[in-house]
Amino acid sequence: MKTAVRFLDTSLILLCLISPELFSQVTTEDYQRADSVIKLNDLVFHGFIKPEWVDSSHWFWYKVKTRKGEEYFLVDAERQKKSEAFNQEKLCSRINDQTGRTFKPYSLPVSNISFMNQMKELKFELDSFTWKCNLGNYKLERCSKIEKEKTDRYWGESVDELGNPPVVSPDSQFLAFIKNFNVHLKIKKTGEEYQLSHDGAEGDFYSSFFEWSPDSRFIAVNKIRDNKKQYVCFVESSPESQLQPKLHKIEYLKPGDALPVKRPSLFSAAEKKQITVNTNDFEYQYDIYNIKWWKDSRGFTFEFNQRGHQAYQVVEIDTATGAVKIIIDEKSSTFIDYSSKRYRSDVNDGEEIIWASERDGWNHLYLFDGRTGRLKNQITQGEWVVRGVERVFEKERQIIFRASGRNAGEDPYFIHYYRINFDGTGLIDLTPGPFNHNAVFSADHQYFVDCYSAADQPPVTVLCSASDGRELMQLEYADISDLLAAGWRPPEIFHTTGRDGKTQIWGNIYRPLNYDTAGSYPVIEYIYAGPHGAFVLKSFRPVPWFTCLAELGFIVVQIDGMGTSNRSKAFHDVCWKNLKDAGFPDRIIWIKAFADKHPYVDTTRVGIFGGSAGGQNALAALLFHPDFYKVSVSSCGCHDNRMDKIWWNEQFMGYPVGPHYEECSNVVNAGKLRGRLLLIVGEIDDNVDPASTMQVVNALIDTGKEFELVVLPGENHTSGGKYGERKRRDFFVKYLLETEPPDWNRQETENEL
Repeated sequence: MKTAVRFLDTSLILLCLISPELFSQVTTEDYQRADSVIKLNDLVFHGFIKPEWVDSSHWFWYKVKTRKGEEYFLVDAERQKKSEAFNQEKLCSRINDQTGRTFKPYSLPVSNISFMNQMKELKFELDSFTWKCNLGNYKLERCSKIEKEKTDRYWGESVDELGNPPVVSPDSQFLAFIKNFNVHLKIKKTGEEYQLSHDGAEGDFYSSFFEWSPDSRFIAVNKIRDNKKQYVCFVESSPESQLQPKLHKIEYLKPGDALPVKRPSLFSAAEKKQITVNTNDFEYQYDIYNIKWWKDSRGFTFEFNQRGHQAYQVVEIDTATGAVKIIIDEKSSTFIDYSSKRYRSDVNDGEEIIWASERDGWNHLYLFDGRTGRLKNQITQGEWVVRGVERVFEKERQIIFRASGRNAGEDPYFIHYYRINFDGTGLIDLTPGPFNHNAVFSADHQYFVDCYSAADQPPVTVLCSASDGRELMQLEYADISDLLAAGWRPPEIFHTTGRDGKTQIWGNIYRPLNYDTAGSYPVIEYIYAGPHGAFVLKSFRPVPWFTCLAELGFIVVQIDGMGTSNRSKAFHDVCWKNLKDAGFPDRIIWIKAFADKHPYVDTTRVGIFGGSAGGQNALAALLFHPDFYKVSVSSCGCHDNRMDKIWWNEQFMGYPVGPHYEECSNVVNAGKLRGRLLLIVGEIDDNVDPASTMQVVNALIDTGKEFELVVLPGENHTSGGKYGERKRRDFFVKYLLETEPPDWNRQETENEL
């Protein structure tokens, strides 16, 4: 496999240089230069692509940025032949003729492209219409106008369990529907109606989301004991549509709030009766998911997620008797990561079940007997992590999956793709190169396109065989010559031992283009320590947005400390009922070790910033680790986990809500503030209640602390936008570089003159 270029530490031609000693005079031009480096991302050609396989064929097309512009290519995987997808000059000419516009052939604003009729016809969207082009004669036809789906449903809004229309049985003979909160059945042919349940009532009703058995003889449905809805209210001070403020009210559950209780129920349509099912053991629930019938209608399963997320079960209900049986019983003394690591695949109508679990300390796949619940064997094992399943081949009894951490000597977060047998034998690494891989498979999984890179290595894209990973054809090899000529330097990938003295902590280091090893640079950490993932960039991105700040004279770092995901269960469990930890002991060790290696790094001047969970982390740095972190900019933070969305916070902080919530609260601990703090919040944030930030403000005022606050009218969940970014830079310039930022009011006056 051809690999990407490894960089040497050589001198480069630098873009827009500024001497480090001039940092005492930070100007608007310096800010403009910091803004401009993001454009370096445009100096990569033949980089990342998004292959689109054509239906179930072995053809795919892709678009890639070249020195011409955007070019489209079509590839025949079987013959390993690549050609232009269509004549872009001809298509552009036809489009211009019919629209009266003057588009250019290598910047066509077309979208949702698809090939039809054995690649002889092209379909695409342009100017809110669907178009078809005959690729033989380039005859172009404008078709239907695109009607965009309107959705104004808020993400936190509960489902209307009673609002479904009648649901027809698979054999079209019956209709199931809700009437007066009870289940009713109608025979379509005769119009006869039967009431199947009699205990439904307002507040304790049957859902209208029916699941018919495949043979049309049975109905599964939840009976729901409803909860009291909870809401977040906030005022939009400056709406565009009117002078007066608007009051917003959104449905929003927080930790500790009552939840609806779902009780799976069973009805016989053939016998017009309810079958008794005892689900009392499953009422202490966070939720009941995924009612799913076996194909032979012998029963159905549901998944039970216990409140507090320490038990998760796959449960079967037998249609003949209504008997309840637990097939898979997952338990944890901390938490089950159901939101990120849950995986289930039923094999041969549930004779076997492939299941993901961290029961041995690492996320792996297991094979269960689906009839008895007996564990047959562990499929994957070792000190590495399954990250997801691509495809299960029942007949071949094989699995293609994603994983990281298996290959010794490389970044443990790099994703690879593997093939393995159900019994755990025959493991093959389909993507062996030491990079972060992103594979897109053909519909039958005979071929895949692999685009691989690293944070410091440009992407290479190849076509491979999915049976053994053999490279069949190189498609693209990134050209970064212009990027190098402009003075770009790759980030340094750094790792060192964390708090436990053995686990490696990984992160990236971003320097100014013109950094001088004889100088002295403050460190700014961009933090997001949400336990639902890992966040340090692993694929190539020359200038991530958060690194532009470095150009003002900082070293910017990004680190994944303990408590984040995609490593061992023990690594992850650090966050359990302890979100204030945020991996800080590991982060501090990491930054100090990096500074020991590079004497130009000044660890007496360390700043930190982040948004959302990162906003909580950024403030927590000053509250719990003020001897190390000196300056913080915290945006839209969930500062008290009792004030934020229920699913995320109960997932990692647990239930019931106990004293540990207060111990982790930035509000409760606000009086510990040392250092310099800037808070940023959007006034209409519907993700994290903006009152969370204002409660911090209230606590800081009560304890006599100094801080700065920026409230952004009309802004939702945001790190600050353009204005907030400027304020963040100003804050770090003033308190880490210890100089005054530009006088923006005077600057605007001078511009007006």
